[in-house]
Amino acid sequence: MLPVANVLARVALIFSLTMVVPICISLYFGDSALWHFIDALAGLATLSLITIVLTRRFRRELKIRDGFVLVVGLWTLLPLVAMVPLMFHMPDLRFSVAYFEAISALTTTGATALSGLEHLPESINFWRHQLNWLGGLGIIVLAVAILPMLGVGGMQLIKAETPGPIKDAKLTPRIHETARNLWLIYAALTLACALMLRYVGGMRWFDAVCHALSAMSLGGFSTYDSSVGQFNSVAVEAILIGFMLIAATNFATHYLALTNRSLKSYWRDSEFKAMVLLLGFSTLGLAGYLVWQQTYSDYFTSLRMVLFNLVSISTGSGYASTDYGQWPIFVPLWMLFLSGIAACSGSTGGGIKMIRTLILVRGASRQFTTLLHPNAVRPLRVNRMAVPDPVIFAVLGFIFLYFMSLVVLTFALLATGLDFVSSLSAALACLNNAGPGLGVVGPASNYGGLTDIQLWLCSLAMLLGRLEVFSVLVLFTPAFWRG
Repeated sequence: MLPVANVLARVALIFSLTMVVPICISLYFGDSALWHFIDALAGLATLSLITIVLTRRFRRELKIRDGFVLVVGLWTLLPLVAMVPLMFHMPDLRFSVAYFEAISALTTTGATALSGLEHLPESINFWRHQLNWLGGLGIIVLAVAILPMLGVGGMQLIKAETPGPIKDAKLTPRIHETARNLWLIYAALTLACALMLRYVGGMRWFDAVCHALSAMSLGGFSTYDSSVGQFNSVAVEAILIGFMLIAATNFATHYLALTNRSLKSYWRDSEFKAMVLLLGFSTLGLAGYLVWQQTYSDYFTSLRMVLFNLVSISTGSGYASTDYGQWPIFVPLWMLFLSGIAACSGSTGGGIKMIRTLILVRGASRQFTTLLHPNAVRPLRVNRMAVPDPVIFAVLGFIFLYFMSLVVLTFALLATGLDFVSSLSAALACLNNAGPGLGVVGPASNYGGLTDIQLWLCSLAMLLGRLEVFSVLVLFTPAFWRG
């Protein structure tokens, strides 16, 4: 494990250096968190350098097992690094709250345990959104472009961390080139979002940049307790809806659309079509349902509220423009259900992903055909490609583990004394990296009222969701450690 420790230390060093950005923000605004970031950077960089020196002679190419240990280690360690400025600035903050906030940011869950966000120093608020952005495309993917320079191959990492069941499809022959292309697309879209929020949405620059960082990452953090509802702007909501849908789309599809200079790449993508149709019909239906239930008096107001909040929760972003916890329970539960299946693989979203849902649905359809026509040969296809049986079995195994994790986490939260609606919704929201739940963790509240054990359970759920269950649970199998 010493080779893994060496890589962990080097990534932690690079990660701690990103605190230079909030240090500059603090200098610009003259806020009170400047020395907290400087102290955190100095301490963490020193500790990382010492670890690098002590383990340097153990460096070697990583094996597949090392890749899984490294991925889980990074997503466990980096929140510890990220929380240090929060602890320095708010010494009374509980350790569990600080870690929860950091892992929520990095896994792009967007669930917050802090209140009074608008009163936080600008540098602290920016740090939260920067963590969202860094976690968005995957800290591992971003680091893959750097790790080859450090003498560590990227393939073992990318297989462990990349979302979705079909992980060996490459955009370019070399993994660091793939990471660089994805990073450039991600950064360009983030810049476009910030400019539109500033000049079309009318946000001040600081709010525009922060919300662009959290929108493209589907992190959903905001600079205000009332989230996007603070702005009460149709333009802001429309811009964020557009970029949340872009972020929930497979980045390989964006890459193909750019290289082919054609929007046809999107409509050829079965995942994208299924996501748009599912969200579209759900929005129209739920808007009518809320009018029928007399939650809203007119359809267009209902449509505006449902469209933004459904896209936000379903894609795993977690913004809120109103307290949808006051809506009939069917609507927010349906939105949380969609957060598990709506986002595409290879996107910044969480949950089961649309591609697994398509494979499951088409597999069930093929089984019906087999029952009616036992001798028929009907290959299962996604995007005109036949899906091999090992991938189908892997999808079934993942979905089983996903629902078992959901059940276990829900019962564990119930055992701590949390009510059923809050337990189920918190487990769903954290496992899907969606953010707010219902009940005491709903959009009008946050996770700050939970006990330490409840926060740790939610943090575990975020880790399981971000690494898609398998990458974490494989560490607890005897076969992993054998030989």
